Amino acid sequence: MQATAYTYDFETRSGSVLLDDGTPVDFGAEAFDAGGLRLLRVGQRVRIETEGEGTSLRITLVTLQTF
Repeated sequence: MQATAYTYDFETRSGSVLLDDGTPVDFGAEAFDAGGLRLLRVGQRVRIETEGEGTSLRITLVTLQTF
């Protein structure tokens, strides 16, 4: 699934993304670390993997979207 980086805190390695429908979803350091990224800039397109649905949706991986 694709999304856009919305917030990112370098110190905690956590933040949030906006899904294509505008829904914000938070991610923790575990999801950021799983993607192997060092830095994330607001506005970057990312690829995410999730588990759960609705209010229990959880991001398990954040990495850069490549074309």
